[in-house]
Parts: sequence; structure tokens; C-alpha cells
Amino acid sequence: MGHAFRIREIARQAGLSEATVDRVLHHRGGVRPDTTNDVHRAIADLERQRTQVRLTGRTFLVDLVMQTPERFSSAVRRAFDAELPLLRPAGIRVRYHLRETGTPEELVATLGRLRRRGSDGVILKGPDVPSVRHAVDDLAGAGVPVLTFATDLPGSRRLAYVGIDNRAAGATAAYLITQWLGDRPGDVLLTLSRGYFHGEDQRKAGFRRALPHRTVVEIDNSDGLDATMRGLIERLPRRDVAAVYSIGGGNAAIVEAFGAHRPVFVAHDLDADNRRLLRNGALSAVLHHDLHQDVRHACRLLLRAHGALPGPVGSTSSNIQVVTPFNVPLPPDGRVLP
Repeated sequence: MGHAFRIREIARQAGLSEATVDRVLHHRGGVRPDTTNDVHRAIADLERQRTQVRLTGRTFLVDLVMQTPERFSSAVRRAFDAELPLLRPAGIRVRYHLRETGTPEELVATLGRLRRRGSDGVILKGPDVPSVRHAVDDLAGAGVPVLTFATDLPGSRRLAYVGIDNRAAGATAAYLITQWLGDRPGDVLLTLSRGYFHGEDQRKAGFRRALPHRTVVEIDNSDGLDATMRGLIERLPRRDVAAVYSIGGGNAAIVEAFGAHRPVFVAHDLDADNRRLLRNGALSAVLHHDLHQDVRHACRLLLRAHGALPGPVGSTSSNIQVVTPFNVPLPPDGRVLP
């Protein structure tokens, strides 16, 4: 396997021992396939981030831990790849711990491994449950700063939250639906990936408060995955649904379930699926925020926490942009997605 990285560097990126990495690189066997894949991914990550090696100053090793659909984690990963080379004067290298589904206990185990192995910072999108908050507190106690990303963990010792004001986003969705529906009768379908994400709970609270005179039907525990969402919608009793507010994703499956019936439909995030659904008129609007800006802000906060950059460390809210089929911005790389 050709690469320009030392075994120690690969081991640090992969979170493995040097001996394990050496066995993988020299095909000595006795290593689980998952571990071999971790080594290959670490080398690929190092290749993408090698521009950082040219920077003067210290390089910080940061861990991105997310439970989210792959379409969102991929967008976040692309944002990191674009923003990391622009950091000055210090650099950041990222290790990725990404999953679409899982239990809080599995996430806690990941955070525990990072505390034991060491990290210069953790950027976390995880459920707001006591065990995860305690794991964050343990990281903070070990001197590892934790930023919550897209969804917060209030009451924990996290350093700051990076993302939109989720309660305001929910209220914005309710406002748009109210304006579009007017006096038209019908229920509103509200869908979540997992109710234990604080950000989703805040969106729901803001939405319900701003939409008091409609029957709201909820679907939860979809993980934002189309396959799961299809099964949940099939079990939903038939209703006159006039509008949909999709908090957690799985939008292609929702559109598919309604067929020719096109309710008012407000969703979140400009991923490839939502861009396509906007273009064909299946979505009325997407509540969008700039992931590149969020990633930039998170990186700068961590550098400030380590004294590598001047400035305060604290939470700020990203701007919410209402995107319709008529004002879809180009992706950050300028490519028009199919």
C-alpha cells in the first residue's frame, strides 16, 4: 500500500496501536476486517487532509462523533475537507466516528475510548440522555473540550453549541405552513429521527407553539432513513394530511408515500436528496444553514480553547435561510448535483 505517512501517524489517526497498524500494512493477518478498514480509512483521511501538514504551528487532532444519516454526515465531512486547509496559524486534523443508527451506550463507549486515548477536542452530534451527558462531563474533566454540533446537550460540561436556533427553526416552519395553507383544512404530519435529540425536540416545541390550531400527527424513531420511514408511514392511519414538517429526514420516502398528492412540505438541510426534491416541486421549502460556516466556527472555537487563536469561546446561532425551488444556492464546490 503506497502512502507517505508514518505508522505512528496512521495509528493516531485510526485510534489504534502501532503494532496493529503495522500488521495491517504488512499483511501479517490476525486482524479483524473492521480494523483493517479503519486503517485504510485513516490513510484516506490523512491523504485528504495532507494540506494541513504544510501549515506552520501546531496541528490539533480532533474527533468528529455523529449519529446521523449518511447524507448529512457526508455533507459535514465535505465541509471539513474544504475548511481545514484554510485554518491559520494552527492546523486541525480530524478523525471520523460516524454512524447512522445505534444506541446511546454505543456512543458512550466511543466517547470513553477517546477519553482514554486522548483527543484535542470532540465535536459531537448525539442524543440528549444522561449517559451521554455524563460521558461529555468525563471528557471535560480529562481536559478534552467538547462542542455540540447541530443538536445541544444542555446541562453537560460541553464547551459550546454550534448550529441553528432549533426552536426558532421550528417556529419558522410553522409560520410558512400557516401562510401557505390559510383556511385549507387538514392535519399536519411531523416526523423526527429520534426524539432524544435535543435539537429535534426544540424544533418540535417551536413548531407546536407557533401552530396551535391544527391537529399534528407525529412519526418518531425513523433515524432519518428512507427505508425505516417507509415502514412507519405504511402503518400510519389514513388521514387528510395538508402539510408535512420533516424535522429528521427520510423525505424521499415521505414524498413517495403521498404519491400524486403534494402537501405543503417543509424540510431541513440542503443535501442531495432535498435539492432534487426541491427541483421537482415535492418540497415547498428547505430550512438551510451554511455547514461550512458551522464547521469554520467549530474549528475556531477549539483553537481558541487551546490558546492557538485569540477571542472568546461561546455559543452562537447560525443564520436560517428559507430555500424554495426558485432560490436554491449552488453547492459550495459549484457543482450542479444531478
